[in-house]
Amino acid sequence: MKQSPEDVTIIPRDIRFDVSGAQQEHWMDGDPVATAVMNTLSLTFPDGERLFIDAVRAYKDQVSGKVAQDVKDFIAQEAIHAREHHLLNKVINRDKYPVERIEGMIRERIAFSRAGGPMRMLIATICLEHFTAMLADMRALHQDMFSKTDPGIERMWRWHAMEETEHKAVTYDVFMEVTKDWSPWKRYVRRCVAMALISYYFTRNIATYSGWMLEADGYTPDEAEKAVKNFLWKKPGFFARGWKIWISWFKPGFHPWDHDNRALMAEWKSEFDLVAAE
Repeated sequence: MKQSPEDVTIIPRDIRFDVSGAQQEHWMDGDPVATAVMNTLSLTFPDGERLFIDAVRAYKDQVSGKVAQDVKDFIAQEAIHAREHHLLNKVINRDKYPVERIEGMIRERIAFSRAGGPMRMLIATICLEHFTAMLADMRALHQDMFSKTDPGIERMWRWHAMEETEHKAVTYDVFMEVTKDWSPWKRYVRRCVAMALISYYFTRNIATYSGWMLEADGYTPDEAEKAVKNFLWKKPGFFARGWKIWISWFKPGFHPWDHDNRALMAEWKSEFDLVAAE
């Protein structure tokens, strides 16, 4: 059974970022569409990451060794991520943008996952962690998307991308350990069906909520829908760029570290290790 490489260590870095630049309505390179999408993603993180934490915490007594330590460090990392995105989300202009409406929809989705019990929470988490790792990879490979962004916000997203990559397999390792009595076929079907459903709803919801943000900027509903779809799937193709990583999930015997991008993240890791040590 595949597991994360022994030399991949999870390091919680308690770093605080200056996100005051998000007071600018179009903080991401002056682009209203990119800003709407990134704000929407940020709004999903605090409640989403608390779900991830609870999903692995439910099984912490069923894992041991390196996986058990990785779970502790994963929980610490995700708690810090939730804190920093909560602070970013507070800066978004709530008088203009439908932040409360979006947060309410996100809470409903999270409540649905929680209602299914610990295993459904864990399976949802391994799927969504694959998405965050995929987006982190896109962030690293296409830094041009943040070329004119406020430095504090750019650094926060880069730090988040790096740590999502660092811990991208922790929840998957937990899943593999706690389902070791399942048949390989049952495990494969459950995770693939879940990924198909979550991919549909996650991408659809991000597009819908981002469209609501653009409507607050004066776009018509049709204009907003078209602009968001173009950004996500055509140019720059924020979701489409990651299709090879996404589809790798459906390979029998898949493990997140089959896509080994440690070298890509090494420079960022060194930078944030130094900052965290100050």
